[in-house]
Amino acid sequence: MNKDLFTSLNFNHGSHIENRLAMAPITNMQSHDDGRLSDEEYKWLTMRANAGFGLTMTCGAFTEMSGKGFPGQLGIHNDDMLPGLTKFAKGLKENGSLAIVQLIHGGMRAAEEHTGTQPVSASDQAKFNARGLSTDEVKSVIENYIQAALRAEKAGFDGVEVHGAHGYLLCQFLSATLNQRTDEYGGSPENRARIIFEIVDGIREKCRPDFNVSVRLSPERFGMRLEDALYTAKRLFDEEKIDFLDVSLWDFKKEPEEEAFKGKKLMSYFAELDRKSVKLTVAGKIMSAADVDLAYKMGADFVMAGRAGILHHDFVAQIQNNADFESAKLPVSEAYLAEQGLSETFVKYMATWDGFVSK
Repeated sequence: MNKDLFTSLNFNHGSHIENRLAMAPITNMQSHDDGRLSDEEYKWLTMRANAGFGLTMTCGAFTEMSGKGFPGQLGIHNDDMLPGLTKFAKGLKENGSLAIVQLIHGGMRAAEEHTGTQPVSASDQAKFNARGLSTDEVKSVIENYIQAALRAEKAGFDGVEVHGAHGYLLCQFLSATLNQRTDEYGGSPENRARIIFEIVDGIREKCRPDFNVSVRLSPERFGMRLEDALYTAKRLFDEEKIDFLDVSLWDFKKEPEEEAFKGKKLMSYFAELDRKSVKLTVAGKIMSAADVDLAYKMGADFVMAGRAGILHHDFVAQIQNNADFESAKLPVSEAYLAEQGLSETFVKYMATWDGFVSK
């Protein structure tokens, strides 16, 4: 096990983490219907922050009601959320973990049953009954992200992550398949990525200088092409306005799906870019001490644990104390997950993940 994993890492705008292990953002459906933080969501995530993760990220918190993508989702869309968010930030930071809120708009994946309004997207998407946003509405989406970041700062969080992955709204703009716009937010890779850069610019301008800002990208699925993800990543590195890029790979060891890019690991396409002062983190089936070590050796500055963090609230201590540590074999029992701080609601959600919870 590389000892550097348990040393601090400084970000380019002033914040730092005490080790190179981060708790990935995980949908958990535990908060209240209006977006307010619940005791269950507070318990599950503070257990991980206080057990050693250098950085702890919330689930995707919706930036406006039209972007709520699932029941029990954490909200950061208005000031009514501040009491819970303030409690959350304090609890996550109690033992030195860097506390980050992930900001999200579900776009076409935010069903009307959760929002009360027709879903929206970069362009009309008949399959999801989604309509394309007007240019003025895109500006409003951008402003709501910026206001959500200011709300996170006011609540005491150390930073925010802009979720541009997994087929949610910003990813829908990045996709050449889903984005058929003809205004400044469609067409060229530059135009399709414009919404992300305007959000980042606004957050960097309005929040304090050492506020940590990151972006999550996924280079495959949901109409994404690797070349578009790489274009966005290169610009984010070149402009140096973010602190880290978070690349969600599904499996950090995999090769690209696209034939033209096969022959080397998908992760290497990002790790080999000139990152300047920006850090790189990756997520995707990092389940053991050996996986963490390998992802770091492959070029990640720090490593995101998702499933492993669900299975072991003390994953950091486990791998620090045992270089041969491997996560619990799946499926696990409901009782096991309850011991790891998951509520009944969260356990039921995990049961929808193929092979995760025993019948």
